[in-house]
Amino acid sequence: VRLVESGGGLVQAGGSLTLSCKASERIFSSYSMAWFRQARETEREFVAAISWSGGDTIYADSVKGRFVIFRDNAENMVDLRMFSLKPEDTAVYYCAGSAVTGSAATSGEIYTYWGQGTQVTVSS
Repeated sequence: VRLVESGGGLVQAGGSLTLSCKASERIFSSYSMAWFRQARETEREFVAAISWSGGDTIYADSVKGRFVIFRDNAENMVDLRMFSLKPEDTAVYYCAGSAVTGSAATSGEIYTYWGQGTQVTVSS
């Protein structure tokens, strides 16, 4: 399964941006999906996850109330809608999919497939 992210870019603090992740195969609909991010010289961190059905979501405390993860299984896509962006949200954002479980999970070890990443830069 190949995952391709899009939608990154430069935005001012307080602005919004939507990232999209397109999966190459229909079996995507049985996978839990997530977004992670990695800022320069930091460890990769969990951002948000969604179960196979879309019924369960988990968010990192740092983005709760500002980001929304959404999936469209008919289109094999998962979006990360980001609002009220802050400079500390600046990072490369990665889409991930798990063939191990359909439940939302925060650990990167659960996720089998990863996209190439898309840069998000928030200016102050």
